[in-house]
Amino acid sequence: MLGFIVGTGRCGSTLVHEVVARHPDVGFVSNVDDRYARCPRWIRRRSGAIYRRVPPRLTTKGRLRYAPSEAYTALAREVSPLLVDPFRDLLAGDVTPWLAERTRAFFERRAADEGAPAYVHKLTGWPRTGFLSEVFPQARYVHIVRDGRAVANSWLQMPWWRGHLGPAGWHFGPLPEPYEKEWHAAGRSQAHLAGIAWKHLIDAYATAREALPDDAWLEIRYEDVVASPRKHFEVILEFLGLAWTPGFERGFARYSFSGGRADAFRRDLAPDQVALLDRSLADQLRRLGYEG
Repeated sequence: MLGFIVGTGRCGSTLVHEVVARHPDVGFVSNVDDRYARCPRWIRRRSGAIYRRVPPRLTTKGRLRYAPSEAYTALAREVSPLLVDPFRDLLAGDVTPWLAERTRAFFERRAADEGAPAYVHKLTGWPRTGFLSEVFPQARYVHIVRDGRAVANSWLQMPWWRGHLGPAGWHFGPLPEPYEKEWHAAGRSQAHLAGIAWKHLIDAYATAREALPDDAWLEIRYEDVVASPRKHFEVILEFLGLAWTPGFERGFARYSFSGGRADAFRRDLAPDQVALLDRSLADQLRRLGYEG
């Protein structure tokens, strides 16, 4: 079974992926495999076993560590930069025979090396699920959603965020005309642009979901995961065809979950910036169950 955890970025998908990767029946691409073109095959074969055995201090984000990876370096190297950094969402019509062959080889070879019943990968930014479902018709997708105001606030603080260059130089290509007009009319603020980027992606996720069977898509809010982690990881595991085993329980017990930064955007952004995001993102926030 091949599963993908997807989200806009800064949405909690890393936490979900890393917890799921603690399951003894899950394989994944490690950051070592991503970084080194000549990663020894024995490391690929034992990615999950290594991750589940190393001390927690060697898997913690923000330091030198061993952990699951989005593998953008390896994907660009072995598949194509097109899959890594597209200016728009990738759809079924973007699949060419050679690209499909490379994509299948990337994941199927690694899944076969590791021999785990489930292979789970994370991708952020554009959904890419139209592209992926054309290559892997039986794949399943876990979409992690987070309040767009929190995502925008987090993006603004990331060193890789290119929104300061405007839509001409950032990650997501040209804005749809209504969003371009909205941004200019409101004064072209950076916080507003980050919020527009989130809703631009969320619109793409809504379209992507409509193109897939209901049983191929699971949408879960990050805030709900950290509020009731056991309940929601049970749902995620069941969706991916995995049982809650004693081995997973040991891995799950390593984590403490906190929603303490859910409203950090209200402290980090100025009141007028928050008010602008409230107005701009209102429709998408309401659709996803967030209050103003």
